[in-house]
Amino acid sequence: MTQDWEAARPDPVPIGAAGWLRVLWRGGLLGTLTFGCLALLLLVRLIERPLFGLRRPVTPHITQFVCRNAFRILRMPYRTTGELMRGPGAVVANHASWLDIFTLNARKRIYFVSKAEVAAWPGIGWLARATGTVFINRDRREARAQKQLFEDRLHAGHKLLFFPEGTSTDGIRVLPFKSTLFAAFFADGLRQEMQVQPVTVIYRAPAGADARFYGWWGDMDFGSHLLKVLAAPRQGAVEVVYHPPVAVADFPERKALAAHCEDAVRRGMDAARLIPSEPR
Repeated sequence: MTQDWEAARPDPVPIGAAGWLRVLWRGGLLGTLTFGCLALLLLVRLIERPLFGLRRPVTPHITQFVCRNAFRILRMPYRTTGELMRGPGAVVANHASWLDIFTLNARKRIYFVSKAEVAAWPGIGWLARATGTVFINRDRREARAQKQLFEDRLHAGHKLLFFPEGTSTDGIRVLPFKSTLFAAFFADGLRQEMQVQPVTVIYRAPAGADARFYGWWGDMDFGSHLLKVLAAPRQGAVEVVYHPPVAVADFPERKALAAHCEDAVRRGMDAARLIPSEPR
């Protein structure tokens, strides 16, 4: 059943002549940066894979370079607060937009966990596969194999990033966290050494625009949303709040851990909504 917020859509934003010039300029730079570095990453991976297997000591730095500079091209202020988690563990965050790929990779070396159909998406799917995204099917029959895959990646030192809401939102709310994927953290050999860091991603719309400007959800078209962002005369801003990590061993089971992480992320979002956007 579709909720009221899911059915609502922001009004279309017309793109004038100046807007199309911005699309061409920003889009050209962003495409050159992204796919140029993707080619470099694939070349480096040819050497990195046989030497290090699942471990990726070099290529994540290329990904971070792309993501940091994407915000410079967009001229979109990017800010983070809080301390990055050290040691083995996972990251859980709210999910608002395709921009989350750039937002969450820009400062922290992470590997996304995504639904399997994303692998087939033009552009985004190629980038996701190249950067080590873990693809999963929403099929109970594959739960055991997926759990083993998570364990293998976590043992390799990867920080996996989960979106426990299970879908993207309009960017101004946090949905209840699903606890299923948290079960992998309680596996023998992981539970005693793992931490989980909740992260809140906050998008602030351009001045005068709908507060949901950067939100991308439901059946919204990717192409038109990308054009809207590229064409904006002035961008809004994004903030990433890193909450204190928690030890998995401190929680009796996955539902308690999921509830704690949801509460931290939700409080971060609620606090941000009480702070007015700074004029730009």
